[in-house]
Amino acid sequence: MTATMGGRLLTPGEVAALFRVDPKTVTRWATAGRIGSIRTPGGHRRFREAEVNELLARLTTDASDGNDTERRD
Repeated sequence: MTATMGGRLLTPGEVAALFRVDPKTVTRWATAGRIGSIRTPGGHRRFREAEVNELLARLTTDASDGNDTERRD
C-alpha cells in the first residue's frame, strides 16, 4: 500500500514480519503509543514505513549495545 505523501504505509502483518512478532503485538504497540499509526476510512491500522524502520534501527542498535556480555580476561 502506498500513501500520497509521507512514504509507504505498512499493514500490521508487514510490520510484524519485520520485527518477528505477532501482528496483534504491533497493534498493542500502537495502542500503547510505542509506534504511531494511521487509521484507514475502514478502521484498519497502517504504519509509516520510515517510522517503522527508525524504530527497528533503534531497537537493533539498543540490542547490540546490550549484548556485550562476553568476559574478557
